[in-house]
Amino acid sequence: MDEALLIAESKRGNGEAFTRLVTRYQGQVFNLALRMLGDRAAAEDITQETFLAAYRNISSFTAGNFRAWLLRIAANACRDYLRSGHHRKTLSLEGMAEEGSPPPFLSTAEAPEEFATRRALRETILQGLLSLPPEQRLAILLVDIHGLSYEEAAQAMGVPLGTVKSRLSRARMGMRSFLLARKELLPFPLRSL
Repeated sequence: MDEALLIAESKRGNGEAFTRLVTRYQGQVFNLALRMLGDRAAAEDITQETFLAAYRNISSFTAGNFRAWLLRIAANACRDYLRSGHHRKTLSLEGMAEEGSPPPFLSTAEAPEEFATRRALRETILQGLLSLPPEQRLAILLVDIHGLSYEEAAQAMGVPLGTVKSRLSRARMGMRSFLLARKELLPFPLRSL
């Protein structure tokens, strides 16, 4: 079913249509929350909170990018969570692996050393993301991870386009510095950068 039709049906109170929207976007909302917070349980709570808020406020969605609207709700919920001080001081990187990844023992094409190197690099990248200020982290997640355009990211973040660009630039520079300080984990061709 077309997204516009699902939204229209959801506004009329069709729970099945809203459930289809949830199914379509729950992975993206969860991944955004997980990378913003670094805590699987909190990300699950934020995902649920996001869709409850969207359900309650679907009538206020008039036009535009529905995904950006949902991610804005999720981003605001993450900001509120981070400001609340209830988040854990130690963040679990193990819990940040994306859902649906095959268990490591099922991979036959990768040598154990390659798997260990890739896993260490992934964890380092996640640590780098968590080291960024939340607003920069959100910008890089929306544009570089979720593939939103600058305009969609501006809508999702509720800021002007120039702010998205500057936060994204700072986030990319921060990630580059973070990773270059850990060159030993980078693939060989990137170590000379």
